[in-house]
Amino acid sequence: MTGAQWALLGILAIAAFGIRVLGLVAGRRIRSSPHAWVLAELPGLIVVSLVAASLAGQPVGTWVAAGAALGAAVLTNHVIATMIVGVLAFAVIGP
Repeated sequence: MTGAQWALLGILAIAAFGIRVLGLVAGRRIRSSPHAWVLAELPGLIVVSLVAASLAGQPVGTWVAAGAALGAAVLTNHVIATMIVGVLAFAVIGP
């Protein structure tokens, strides 16, 4: 390997390590800030944003099936039941 390749490898290794250290430092600061609740809610927020983005531009039947799945989620608080209700509603209503 040439010197330039070794230099690139070293720079990439330092950058990868720096990203991890920066994540640790930022995580500690966020946990001690008034915005710490965001970390606890982040997984749910990501799921909601993915679902909302996938529903954008879909036909009304898809929205109704998503509403049925939401209703099942609220009533049962059970992931499998929610998926079954959503899929069945989509199969019955159609796109």
